Amino acid sequence: MEFFRKTPNIAFMQNRVWCYGISAVLILSSIILLAVRGLNFGIEFTGGVVVEIGYANSVDLDSARDAVEAAGFRDPIVQTVGSSREIMVKVMPAKGEDINHLADRIVTALKSVDATAQLRKTDVIDSQVGSELAEKGGLALLFSMIGILIYVGFRFEKKMATGTVLAALHDPFVILGFFALTQMTFDLAVLAAVLAVMGYSINDTVVVFDRVREVFQTSRKATPLEVINSSVNQTLSRTLMTSFSTLFVVTSLYVVGGESLKGFSIAIIVGIVVGTFSSIFIAAALALDMKLKAVDLLPPQEKDQEVDAMP
Repeated sequence: MEFFRKTPNIAFMQNRVWCYGISAVLILSSIILLAVRGLNFGIEFTGGVVVEIGYANSVDLDSARDAVEAAGFRDPIVQTVGSSREIMVKVMPAKGEDINHLADRIVTALKSVDATAQLRKTDVIDSQVGSELAEKGGLALLFSMIGILIYVGFRFEKKMATGTVLAALHDPFVILGFFALTQMTFDLAVLAAVLAVMGYSINDTVVVFDRVREVFQTSRKATPLEVINSSVNQTLSRTLMTSFSTLFVVTSLYVVGGESLKGFSIAIIVGIVVGTFSSIFIAAALALDMKLKAVDLLPPQEKDQEVDAMP
């Protein structure tokens, strides 16, 4: 199955300077937003109170969330637990507030919507535990980047590897900038989405560069610009079909998955759009501007023979 009836001939590489500009604006804006506004960390990272409530019948999450907000709790996280008759409410307590009083306020608010609401359990997430989770989340991102560096270092020639790594680092920055801009809650699910997007972006770039390698071998007389541009066009159908099919699934998850999955879904959506952009315009363009040539892709012995054969 193909997205296009015939391979397009779009001048991607000829317009790469504009793409560099867009990418620079996105990254610079993300850095400024992160420095000025920061991320709105979820309770998992900051600490808070988790209250589990049971009902006699299925509960409407939107109504429950509105009731908790009306009781004075800012940005509560309300989601089902196990079944549609049990929910979990995560809130940040006011400084010095008694935890038992807080739980009573939540139950009272929820009973105004459904009188069958009953308190099942109250847990406290210590701020120190939240700090440890945030630290481990940062380490997870760091180790993922190190793993990517090792993989692409063995998988590709150094110019291709550099383009792949820079494109992969480009995407998480933009996602973090988006969450800083919107102040949507950044929790463990969103962190998992960021890690998933990095893998998605790497996969797209690998497909493009594998085709670059093939076209260099079959089109020895073509210039690097022609080879890379042709490769991007040849893989464009596959890239767009993969992106659109994934977007369809994740958008459906965003629409019907409930409030608890919205952060995860929107992070994946932003990541797919930005990752597709970086795979097409950034990774390949960087390799081209680093003077990637056919001889760079030859095994060491063949490369030496070809260089020696040159006049």
